[in-house]
Amino acid sequence: MELMSRNRLRAMCGAMIVGLALTGCASGLGGGTYSRGEARRTMVVQFGTVESARAVQLEGTKSPVGTVAGAAVGGIAGSTVGGGRGSSIGAVLGAVAGGLAGSAIEEGVTRTPGVEVTVKLDNGQYLAVVQEDQGEGFQPGQRVRILRDGGTTRVTR
Repeated sequence: MELMSRNRLRAMCGAMIVGLALTGCASGLGGGTYSRGEARRTMVVQFGTVESARAVQLEGTKSPVGTVAGAAVGGIAGSTVGGGRGSSIGAVLGAVAGGLAGSAIEEGVTRTPGVEVTVKLDNGQYLAVVQEDQGEGFQPGQRVRILRDGGTTRVTR
C-alpha cells in the first residue's frame, strides 16, 4: 500500500513539473521579440509620434497543457479517496476539478503586462498597437517607428 502511495506522489510531481515547464515556453509579444520565421523578411517601416500609451493586461495562454497536467494530478489525487468504487469516482471528480484548476493556473501564470500605444503617423493617420510591455516607457510626443509584416505590427523607438 505504501508503495502505491509513493508511485502516485511521484506521478503527481512529474505531471506538475511537465506542466510548469511547458507553460514557461510561451513566446514574447513585445516590440523587440521576433519569431524565427520573421527573420530575413521585409517589413514596411513608418514613422510617427506617440499620442498616448496606457497599461493593459495580455491574457495568458490557454493551451491543453495546463488542463491535461491538472487533470492528471487531480485524477491521481482523487483516486486516493476511498476504495473500490469510491476510488474510481474520486479519480473522475479529481480529474475534472484538476483540469479546470490547471487551465486557470496556466492562464494566470502566463498573463503578462502590456501597453497600448496610440501613434499619429507622419501621414496624419492614427494607429493603435497593443504589445507586451518590455519597459520601453513610451511617452506622448516621443518619435517612434512602426514595423509591419503581414499581420504583425510593432512600435519601437
